[in-house]
Amino acid sequence: QVQLVESGGEVVKPGGSLRLSCAVSGSIFRLYDMAWYRQRPGKERELVADITRDGDEHYARPVKGRFTISRDNAKNMLYLQMNTLNPGDTAVYLCNAHAQPSGLSRIQDYWGQGTQVTVAS
Repeated sequence: QVQLVESGGEVVKPGGSLRLSCAVSGSIFRLYDMAWYRQRPGKERELVADITRDGDEHYARPVKGRFTISRDNAKNMLYLQMNTLNPGDTAVYLCNAHAQPSGLSRIQDYWGQGTQVTVAS
């Protein structure tokens, strides 16, 4: 059983910063691409940023230049550094991972429960 647990979400003022973390646990043979998604109120889930196992990063246009995604493969951790936050960034942020569980040959898709980020004065 592979589990993803996000942390770091809280209420922050416009212009502030937050760092989200995602811990991946369980019987994992190998982690592949990982990503952060968000679901804003009344909106569909959207990709924020993704990162390959080798560290290639991609960002959605609204966050490019403000957010930085990173990972620690040795610790099975994913991070999202968010700077210059604005109210439009208010959302539930979800961690996503493509992983090969131990004992299986296929890669499966896993999601965390999400962490709430609220940007308000």
